[in-house]
Amino acid sequence: MAIPKIASYSIPLAETFPKNKVHWHVQADRAVLLIHDMQKYFINFFDHSQAPVPELLANISELKSLARQANIPVVYTAQPPNQDPVERALLTDFWGTGLTKDTEIVSELSPEDGDIQYTKWRYSAFKKTPLLEWMKETQRDQLIIVGVYAHIGILSTALDAFMLDIQPFVVGDAVADFSLEDHHHTLKYITERVGCVTSLEALKPQMIHRQETRLLSLEQMRQQVAELLDLDLDGVDVDEKLTFLGLDSIRAVTLFESWRKMGIECAFSEMIKYSTLREWWQCDGA
Repeated sequence: MAIPKIASYSIPLAETFPKNKVHWHVQADRAVLLIHDMQKYFINFFDHSQAPVPELLANISELKSLARQANIPVVYTAQPPNQDPVERALLTDFWGTGLTKDTEIVSELSPEDGDIQYTKWRYSAFKKTPLLEWMKETQRDQLIIVGVYAHIGILSTALDAFMLDIQPFVVGDAVADFSLEDHHHTLKYITERVGCVTSLEALKPQMIHRQETRLLSLEQMRQQVAELLDLDLDGVDVDEKLTFLGLDSIRAVTLFESWRKMGIECAFSEMIKYSTLREWWQCDGA
């Protein structure tokens, strides 16, 4: 079965996105932008002049520009042409023999110097590519995912990221799918099971590298928590729930008051919505 011709539909508005279970925030020094399978072959199944293509291209282009400004690495995946049947394996049973032409990335999003390009062989961008090893080497554990198709490769990549302890962020207005129904279904599944769904507008302030302007570092917060709870520093995991470390509401107020004097901007009522030290630190930078 080949990919069907895709009817026009409008990309969902951010206010229609499902509610996230997690309170993650993108950090420039932890994140990677993945531009997933934006090849002419896959985009040609849409009418280029009709929704969702113009908005999809514009939003991905803007995200890429923001990523480069924030020194967030940009990674592309693309399937090769004329795949060996043995290499293609079970994909042939579902989608036929695959690409023979139009394998280039669409011109609006052409890779630039410094961008990374991986040949993709399976639904997930992690399968049979160096993506995971490279992210480990560069100490990055957040993946911002954009491109096509949402319910196939993007969902599979988000699932793999979650199971590899990498936070997946799917940009709901920078992905496209076979239909509006498939688009909505994918976003709902991601928010309920494996990741965070966000929008271009929500990401803009998060993709600005603020680390140099912060008055209070994550390590400083970690040291103060260790001192207050009389713990060894090695025993304070920034991703562990603070209540599990022994922090109660009274000592939380004590910490907050000391941090407020150091210039922390997040309100206490907002901070207590989160459960880990990293989330508290991100709250101050959001």
